[in-house]
Amino acid sequence: MSRVYSHIGEEERQVIQIQVGNGATVRAIAAMLGRSASSISREIRRNTWFPSNQNESYRPYRPQRLKTGPWTGRYYVAGPAQRKADARRTRARKPRRMACDRLLAYVTDRLRRGWTPLLVAGRLRGEYPDDPLMRVCPESIYRWIYSTQALRGQWAQYLPRAHRRRRKRGGRRVHGSPISLRVGIGHRPACASDRGEFGHWEADSVISVGCHLHTEVERRTRYLKARIIPDKGAAGTIVAQLGIFSPLPAPARRSVTYDNGTEFAGHSTLVEALGMLTYFADPYSSWQRGGNENRNGMLRRYLPKGGRITPDMADELQAIVNEINNRPMRLLGYQTPAEAYQQELLNLPHQPQCCTSI
Repeated sequence: MSRVYSHIGEEERQVIQIQVGNGATVRAIAAMLGRSASSISREIRRNTWFPSNQNESYRPYRPQRLKTGPWTGRYYVAGPAQRKADARRTRARKPRRMACDRLLAYVTDRLRRGWTPLLVAGRLRGEYPDDPLMRVCPESIYRWIYSTQALRGQWAQYLPRAHRRRRKRGGRRVHGSPISLRVGIGHRPACASDRGEFGHWEADSVISVGCHLHTEVERRTRYLKARIIPDKGAAGTIVAQLGIFSPLPAPARRSVTYDNGTEFAGHSTLVEALGMLTYFADPYSSWQRGGNENRNGMLRRYLPKGGRITPDMADELQAIVNEINNRPMRLLGYQTPAEAYQQELLNLPHQPQCCTSI
């Protein structure tokens, strides 16, 4: 029966330090610990400490000060050896390859559809609950994609940001401007802020060449609606909002939260026409409208910056929106926003009414 492999531990390193100091041979130490001589030799060679590495025992520009004797020797010290071993264990391992052909086919097919590695991994657990071969974590997918130049060139283009290299998370600040009759987000009811109630929306504009887009995202379900607007003006924006919200029942359009762009200067029209409450996020705080920022990022995957949008692209835009709304999300329990949105609409008669005071 083969012996179970285990790493050299801290106590064994203490023994190695003592025996090396006593002048014991590698084979004698290996026999004492019940290890192979090659393992002990590799451990000593890997973690040998030279005093000259950490003091002034040798200065090339002052050869007359070269010290001899114990300063030029070598030592095995258990403490530094253990710290180096712990550090090596925390480093990233070799990227996991796809375990089987079925898993590889599943992952690559979903990546081509625009799914993120997080969605792929989460959906696998639901569709193959009893198949251990159909398992991969999001980080493994990312490492697999970026493991070689060939894989990166083929698959990185399907990731949300299509970066050629993996980057650290970060953000950038956006500029705001004062708007008349502006109500700050601090006055928004708690039932809207904690996403506990359906019918609260987040609004933004997506700037392109030619025409632009106005987007609305329902906070609870992350359901996206979008309209093409001729320019980034308040008049076109309010027309798009009325077109989006007018067909909805009143409990499905309780409030909307904006950033501080001047295209939302006509927000009072929405209040008067539909009775929706309007709130504005704090300047330089796009995270307060994170659902809308996320959905806009999804739209950019189909309509990148610098691309041209024309008024006759309404059907194409709706097809893109439908595809986004029918993609599962982890925070929805891997339901799609469309499924969650329809369920909320069906439950509207049983929904409690939110406070309407500012």
